[in-house]
Amino acid sequence: MYETLLVEAKDGVRVITLNRPDVLNAISAQLAKELQDALRDAERAPEARCVLLAASGRGFCAGADLREQAPGQTSLGDLLRTRYNGIVLRMRTMEKPVIAAINGVAAGAGCNLALAADLRIASDRASFIEVFSRVGLIPDSGGTWLLPRLVGVGKALEMMFFADPIDAITAERLGLVNRIVAHDDLLPRALEWAVRLAAGPTRAYGLTKRAVNQAVATGFGDALEYEAQLQEIAGRTDDHREGVAAFLAKRTPAYTGR
Repeated sequence: MYETLLVEAKDGVRVITLNRPDVLNAISAQLAKELQDALRDAERAPEARCVLLAASGRGFCAGADLREQAPGQTSLGDLLRTRYNGIVLRMRTMEKPVIAAINGVAAGAGCNLALAADLRIASDRASFIEVFSRVGLIPDSGGTWLLPRLVGVGKALEMMFFADPIDAITAERLGLVNRIVAHDDLLPRALEWAVRLAAGPTRAYGLTKRAVNQAVATGFGDALEYEAQLQEIAGRTDDHREGVAAFLAKRTPAYTGR
C-alpha cells in the first residue's frame, strides 16, 4: 500500500515508520502524501488508540528533499500548504496520543515533524537542528509555533538563527524530548509507552489534548499560514538560491543578505 512508509498495528498502536533510509528519510512529495494518508487513516480507525511515528535507518528525518525543489521556481508557500502543513496540523489536532521515536538526526522540517508529536522519546544518538537559516529560509512546518513553546523564545531564536545541532542530552535538558534511552532500546521503550497509552482512556486523552492546545494558543492554523507567506518571500531570495546550490555542491555558502 505504501512505498515510503512501513505501517503496522500492534496492541492498539498504529506504528508509522518513515522508510527512505538511503536519504535519511527526507520528505519527498510521495512520502508527504503517504504520511498524510497514513495519519488520516490512523485518526479515523477506532482500533488505533495511539500513533507511534518512527524512522528506519540511522536518521529520523533530514527535512525536505531539496532535489525536488528548484530555488526561485518552486512556490514554497504553496509547497508548505499542500505538502507539510496538513501533516503537522493533523498530528497536533488528532484526538489520540502521538509519540515520536527519534533514532538519529531530525533536521529542518524533520525536526519540526518530531516537535509536532505529543511526546518524544529519543535515542542517545539523536540530534535536532533547525537548519533553515543555512539555506536562507525561515523555520516552517509549525516550527515557529512549536519550538518557542517548548524551549522559550530566546533559546528558540538561538537555535533558529545559528542552526547548530542540539544533541540528545541537551534536547532533554531543554524540554525538546521527554526521555533519552539507549539507541537499541528506542523502539521497545517507545512501543511500551504507546501500548500503555493505547490501553488508556482514549477519549479523555483526546479531550486533554484539545484543552491543552486551546490553553497554549488558539492560532496554530494562523501561524502555519503566516509561515507559508514568509517562506514564499524567503524562497525568492538570492541567499536561498545560494544556500541550496552550496548544499548540493557540498561547499560553504557565500551569503549576500539579498
